[in-house]
Amino acid sequence: MKLLLGVFAWMHGLMALLFAAAALALIAIATHVAWTGLMADFGRGAAQEIIEAMGLLAAAVVALQIAQTMVEEEVLRGAHISAPTRVRRFLSRFFVVVTVALAIEGLVATFKAIHEDLSLLVYAAALLAATGVLVAAWGIFVRLNRYAEDVEPEAMREVKREDAELKQD
Repeated sequence: MKLLLGVFAWMHGLMALLFAAAALALIAIATHVAWTGLMADFGRGAAQEIIEAMGLLAAAVVALQIAQTMVEEEVLRGAHISAPTRVRRFLSRFFVVVTVALAIEGLVATFKAIHEDLSLLVYAAALLAATGVLVAAWGIFVRLNRYAEDVEPEAMREVKREDAELKQD
């Protein structure tokens, strides 16, 4: 069984590297998009290109956060997401980045719709509304999960101990 868990940790490490590589690619593309926009025109077109680059950077942040979370939780800690504390922490880290990225994408879509095609504003609004629903659902999940933590206080102590060990490394 330990061999199988080691294989899973190795696979998570590989996936984390792939997510990090994707983030680097997105950063490079965002840089190119912004630079191209600035070199072509220093007006409204450049602003739209920079806003598009911000959307790409938001996606890069999501990819990096996923990579970091996978390394910390699955490779370094060897944690298996089962205790309520671990689930809440894992999902919270992920949802913070995803909701920020979705909100940025919603703003990018809104800006593009306002300046290019107002009929696309409905899709931007739907994205922002869905982001709001996601934040509300996340809040409900955290609240309900907090009650589950009260049932298993030893899990919270264990996670805090692991945090202290990781900070010492």
